[in-house]
Amino acid sequence: MTKREDICAVIGYGSWATAIVKILTENGLRVNWHVLNGDVAESVRCDGRNCKYLRDVDLETSLINVMSDINEVVGEAQSVILAMPSAFAKKVLESLHVSLEDKIVISAVKGIVPDEYLPLTDYMTMRYGVPQSRISLITGPSHAEEVGLHRLSYLTAVCRDKDVRGRVVEMFSRPYIVVSESEELDGVEYASIMKNIYAIAVGMAVGLGYGDNFVAVLISNCAAEMSRFFASFGSAKHRVLASASLGDLLVTCYSNYSRNRRFGLLIGRGCTVKSAMNEMTMVAEGYYAAKCIRHTSVDKQLELPIADMVYNVLYNNASARRAMRELSKKLI
Repeated sequence: MTKREDICAVIGYGSWATAIVKILTENGLRVNWHVLNGDVAESVRCDGRNCKYLRDVDLETSLINVMSDINEVVGEAQSVILAMPSAFAKKVLESLHVSLEDKIVISAVKGIVPDEYLPLTDYMTMRYGVPQSRISLITGPSHAEEVGLHRLSYLTAVCRDKDVRGRVVEMFSRPYIVVSESEELDGVEYASIMKNIYAIAVGMAVGLGYGDNFVAVLISNCAAEMSRFFASFGSAKHRVLASASLGDLLVTCYSNYSRNRRFGLLIGRGCTVKSAMNEMTMVAEGYYAAKCIRHTSVDKQLELPIADMVYNVLYNNASARRAMRELSKKLI
């Protein structure tokens, strides 16, 4: 069982990191919070709020220790929760020298480590020696904004070790959060990565003027494409229909909170990729994921027409309108 003296290190200070800090402290856990933005650190200490993200959410400051030194943050913690954008993961972690081998490392990141073509859990094992038995995911259809409002949400704790999964369930369970368990680490993590690519595709379609009928077919084909991808990894038994996969895909494709959907929407409405990125106030993880999944699909000779379409628009300057028209001929 978790105890009040347990310390969790949280790396990242965006919306989801802020929601996670709220959940942990509501469960009586002390949090060492790695915050590199001086304004955010000051507002948390003085006002009990993050002045940049989830600004209306009150935080229990008596249980929060805000620090900028990542080794100090991680050093005395039993659990380390990674909640930074995947695009910045290598940079944020590069000064980390404290050993992670005896800690539980929980990834709340739904993205790829750029230039490594690796999900974050694989990167943490390769670079920091975290045993697979002590690395976990916390994922599912859970926009931070709704968690901050205590709206009923469902998460999945994923780890190959049963005891670690149980610990993560305890840490994140709240009256408004139901946490289930899974041991399918690879399948669930890739699902959380790929759904961001597909949300960009859906955003493009909506921005181009396609209707609900087309979007429903597009998302159905996205789910089928994910299944083919998992099968190529020997993960055919992963349940794409589970909330951690299909639920996350649906909420990311349909919700107005979805940054990836918004990114695609801007492109569909005529913005260049660069201008759409500049317009975003938060990172669209699907931009980086598209390059990784393209690299993997070419290597495995997979046909992923929707992911390929997104990649070509984002990286090969393909016309979103023409690319979507061509894709529409391949959907069933």
